[in-house]
Amino acid sequence: MSASGGTKAIVAALAANLAIAVAKFVAFLFSGSSSMLAESVHSLADSGNQGLLLLGGKKAQREATPQHPFGYGRERYIYAFLVSIVLFSVGGMFAIYEGYEKIKHPHPIEAWYWPVGVLVFAIIAESFSFRTAIKESNLIRGGLTWTQFVRRAKAPELPVVLLEDLGALVGLILALGGVGLALLTGDGVWDGIGTLCIGVLLILIAIVLAAETKSLLLGESAGLDDVKKIEAAVVDGDTVTRLIHMRTLHLGPEELLVAAKIAVQHDDSAAEVANAINAAEERIRAAVPIARVIYLEPDVYSEQAAEAGTNPAKTPGGTAH
Repeated sequence: MSASGGTKAIVAALAANLAIAVAKFVAFLFSGSSSMLAESVHSLADSGNQGLLLLGGKKAQREATPQHPFGYGRERYIYAFLVSIVLFSVGGMFAIYEGYEKIKHPHPIEAWYWPVGVLVFAIIAESFSFRTAIKESNLIRGGLTWTQFVRRAKAPELPVVLLEDLGALVGLILALGGVGLALLTGDGVWDGIGTLCIGVLLILIAIVLAAETKSLLLGESAGLDDVKKIEAAVVDGDTVTRLIHMRTLHLGPEELLVAAKIAVQHDDSAAEVANAINAAEERIRAAVPIARVIYLEPDVYSEQAAEAGTNPAKTPGGTAH
């Protein structure tokens, strides 16, 4: 996934949310609408989240150190996980609390044109941000559905911004519905119900984000297409006769670790084996450029060992590819 595309979507979302947050808070001061207060806090939380994503992207660019020899690529996953926590605690829980208080102690909305006008403005601004996120995602989404894209993306920024913008748009519609019903019925309870719905929505989105970023933090393998490309690139049919077994791991969105045991000819010299490994590494990097850390272990394939072995990570003749 392009880091520049993710950064462009983050900056667009940040600019929109800061402007919207100010407008919503002004509308709350004039109208007293709890939906507007919840939405202003929601936009502030989203702005903070975009700041976290930008900070994570910057920290991930640091050079590897002896203490962190594989670099800091996973910083982006950590900050994306923090986004889900902020969205849950600051956005979702605050909105639920505010909605409960408004339902328990309802009061009519004053100066109705403020919240309605600001919500319409916010929907327009958020739509532009959402459009940018969709446009940048489409550049690398390929044939994946949106659900598959969110679940399989190795770079967290675009999925996070997509879900945040979607949640913001739905939240704005819920807020507009709550304010509208409160104005039509003269009952401020509807404003509280709208706020409560916003809180539930934000918590659900936060749970989805937390689940996806947790998987990335634990360590995900390369995508199926990249695995197939690596498998095809390793074997040349001459010096490397087969791939015995392989493990891949994303060290970051654009950095992949490849560790494999490869079969070579039993009578090859040490120099021939070394050349075969170097050539295989070059083929892998040509096929999958993000494969930057590659460890290849040569071995002589044994049918007997393959039949007797049960764990390909521990036996020289593990499951062949």
